[in-house]
Amino acid sequence: MRIKHQLRNPKLHKLVKGLFWFSAGAFLGLFLFTSFIFIIFQKMYANVVYPGVMIDQIDFGNRTQQQVKDHFESKNKTIENTKFVFRNSDTVATISAKELGYGYNSELMSIQAYSIGRSDSLVSNVYVTLQAYLNGIFLKPSYHFSEDKLDKELEPISKRLYKEPVDALFSFENGRVNTFQPSIDGQQADTIYVKQTLYKYLTQIKSFDSSQVISINIPIKILKPKTSTDQANDLGIKELLASGTSVFVGSIPSRIYNVTLAASRINGVLIPPNETFSFNKALGDVSAFTGYKQAYVIQNGRTVLGDGGGVCQVSTTFFRALLNAGLPIVERHPHAYRVGYYEQDAPPGLDATIYVPTVDLKFKNDTKHHILVQTEMDPDNARLTFYLYGTKDDRTITLSKPVITSQSKPAEPAYQDDPNLPKGETKQVEHEAYGASVYFTREVKQNGKVIISDKFTSYYRAWQAVFLRGTKEG
Repeated sequence: MRIKHQLRNPKLHKLVKGLFWFSAGAFLGLFLFTSFIFIIFQKMYANVVYPGVMIDQIDFGNRTQQQVKDHFESKNKTIENTKFVFRNSDTVATISAKELGYGYNSELMSIQAYSIGRSDSLVSNVYVTLQAYLNGIFLKPSYHFSEDKLDKELEPISKRLYKEPVDALFSFENGRVNTFQPSIDGQQADTIYVKQTLYKYLTQIKSFDSSQVISINIPIKILKPKTSTDQANDLGIKELLASGTSVFVGSIPSRIYNVTLAASRINGVLIPPNETFSFNKALGDVSAFTGYKQAYVIQNGRTVLGDGGGVCQVSTTFFRALLNAGLPIVERHPHAYRVGYYEQDAPPGLDATIYVPTVDLKFKNDTKHHILVQTEMDPDNARLTFYLYGTKDDRTITLSKPVITSQSKPAEPAYQDDPNLPKGETKQVEHEAYGASVYFTREVKQNGKVIISDKFTSYYRAWQAVFLRGTKEG
């Protein structure tokens, strides 16, 4: 009630009203005065950047928009001959800064500098202009390069490096895998990294006071398949454990045929955990009845034509894969003499003969998962490869080099009369080979503990060259 009484005081009300209109008039007058001064200021700097507008620590006040643009264009002239070299292994692509449109974005920066204090808001313009004049307004430099031109330049490299990821395939029937394709990671050039690196160099553009050569590595980005090998099955077939190879250059066609046939009958075999695998059992009967052709075999101390000649090329290759996988070998037999095929790509002692059903090659799957056997024939290079897939368990394998402890010279060549050959014709049926005693060792560790330590010894007889001498008349 007391307050209402005071407000109703005519003298006080008149005083308050007078103060209000005086303040409003003063504010309006100040506003009009400021606007008048700012209009004069605008006219003074009608075609130039306002004072205190800085780009990259340089004051561009009193310069026209074109002069700002020309300033940075001149800097671009300095760096336009800088070369960017993009590399990946033996592939190189080179492009200049000029071709790439690499440098200061002079057009954008000239517009930005001139636009300071020239918005649609008078109050905002006065505030920004006053701030620039008193304290300066600092604009960051703007850069650019053409990503389209970069992509075009890198396209040949990108195409060469690109590999499509391969999904895993896996199906089996009756304990044997009939469709298997391990997943394969794809790859592509990491052009995003290249662009990020180019942007990084843009921030160092001040130092480009002369043309330079800048080398940028193109890294590889891995592309994962939709279905990995371990996702395609639940047997633990997810990665390559080891492989083994052998070559058979010089084999007769029937021998190559037999090698191919025998390898196909081992291909796709699945060995469960703790099972002892028999090569002979997986191979089955070796005879003309099961599709084999005649090729040279060792029989009764002679090299003669027999069904399935060349099958030992397959058992030898499998033996090498088992050695490399660190798996326990239960049974293995060397050949009677040194066979040239098995020493084309390996020292003596790394062979294994089989003779169905008595002489076998066996190993035990002591891993906790299945093992899948895959074979690959390369007829162009006369090469056979075995691949063993499963789950790795931190085994490390150390194989020593084979040591020859003794050698024996073969006897002088023998000549035998052959009434089936024309008289005067000679045919070699046995090639000489030095005898030797050979051994090598293997140590397999798992988590630092030795789990297998074995020694493989081979005793090869010296082999005499034998020639047939024709006696047939007429």
